[in-house]
Amino acid sequence: MSTLTPGLVHTTVTPFSADLKIDFATFEKLIAFHLRNGAEALAVQMHAGESVSLSDTEQKQVLDFVLKQVAGKVPVLAHVSDSGTAIAAARARYAEKAGAAAVIATATYYWTPPAAMVFEHIAQIGSAVKIPFYLLHAPDEMGGSHHMNTDMVMKLMDRLPNFAGVIDTSLDWQFMINIVSNAWRRNPKFQLAAGNEYMVSAGAVGATSMITSLSGVAPRHIHKLYDICRTEKYFDARSTQEDIVLLRRAVVQAGHGGLKGALRAMGRDCGQPRPPLDSLSPEGYATLKAALDKLTWLTNEPRGW
Repeated sequence: MSTLTPGLVHTTVTPFSADLKIDFATFEKLIAFHLRNGAEALAVQMHAGESVSLSDTEQKQVLDFVLKQVAGKVPVLAHVSDSGTAIAAARARYAEKAGAAAVIATATYYWTPPAAMVFEHIAQIGSAVKIPFYLLHAPDEMGGSHHMNTDMVMKLMDRLPNFAGVIDTSLDWQFMINIVSNAWRRNPKFQLAAGNEYMVSAGAVGATSMITSLSGVAPRHIHKLYDICRTEKYFDARSTQEDIVLLRRAVVQAGHGGLKGALRAMGRDCGQPRPPLDSLSPEGYATLKAALDKLTWLTNEPRGW
């Protein structure tokens, strides 16, 4: 298995036109923006990219398009999750063949099978490829993830030689500490990655990479946070972390359209989300814009493309 440390991973949204088709012209500009603004890797078709609202054909189109635009400048990680095991495994194989550097998958969602079948679901996805496989632990988003624990991670390490690490969004210190303390005894190269912008908390436990959707809004501040945490100067990172927490809070409070609304406020309009996610109303956008205007440090972030 090739080694990969993703580092600072920018997660892209999927731009849509007014008729809710993928807007590839805007997508091209968005990818170029991420590459110019500190992305050490890109993660596509993540939840921020509305992966479950994309058809299989569209998921392949998005991955192929991103790989072509990136042209090997940085690694591309492909999120391949599905509630059906065979579907997710097929997506993983496609991603590997297309040229993705790694694949990411969650535990089951919608279905809530017993722990043994959750394990089998993950194991079959990971074993479908030879490139690095990352498990996304997102219990707040994916109902089946409640089965995830240290014992399952250790069994996956036994089963999957390409099991590269866990991407955690839970901020569950006990879970993260148990993972790294046990996994590192068996494989010192096993990775923990922050699945959101709370890098101080995850880094203190041992996270070496960060997957961030707010990188499209405030890439300079995100990069600053990651760089400080990379040197393990977590006290020095505190004020930057607090700034980003306020940004994240404003985006989350705006609802499903919050991330694209924040991009629009920064001059990078990527359209509205697809149903069933709700669009940001004019009033909702005004409220979000007012909240962002209070974050004076955003004046140092790039505007437009």
